[in-house]
Amino acid sequence: MERKNNSFFDDLEKKTNVKHQDLFKLAQSVNQTDLSNEKNVRQLIHQVAQMANVPVSKQKEDELVKAITSNQIPMDFGTLAKMFQKSK
Repeated sequence: MERKNNSFFDDLEKKTNVKHQDLFKLAQSVNQTDLSNEKNVRQLIHQVAQMANVPVSKQKEDELVKAITSNQIPMDFGTLAKMFQKSK
């Protein structure tokens, strides 16, 4: 099972150019963040965008904030990675 997890993070690192150590730090901060609070969600989006070196337009940020604060999308690494890949 551990090899499967490593493979997942290796794949995610290749796709996002974000080190898996940084992904773990991000996961910790997500677990401690109130995702129903718009300000917190915007800070998280900026943090992820900066880590991934991906620009996020104001329109895309607003869409993400609305979806996250209204629980329309699951908050996991796979979902976050897909959202930021589409931002490119």
